[in-house]
Amino acid sequence: MTHQPDDAVDVLRAVWAAEGQRSEDLDEVGGSTKPCRNMKDVSFDGMAESGSDLRVAWRERLRREGKLRPSGSSIRDLVLGPAETP
Repeated sequence: MTHQPDDAVDVLRAVWAAEGQRSEDLDEVGGSTKPCRNMKDVSFDGMAESGSDLRVAWRERLRREGKLRPSGSSIRDLVLGPAETP
């Protein structure tokens, strides 16, 4: 079963209407439903010294935080857990 992003808003509006509140009240509380995708100020400055390899710096940070797995596990393993072997 898949849900559209607006399903939750529709449910809340129905509940609020049953309680005598207006959908505009929900808009005031929730603010703008438009997500912010402004990435112009996102950077990795400070992660590594200028001119150095960002991947090496990232791996070093993961190692310091105890999150680096030298076994070379994949993103799939990170999200779903390691694959079971028969």
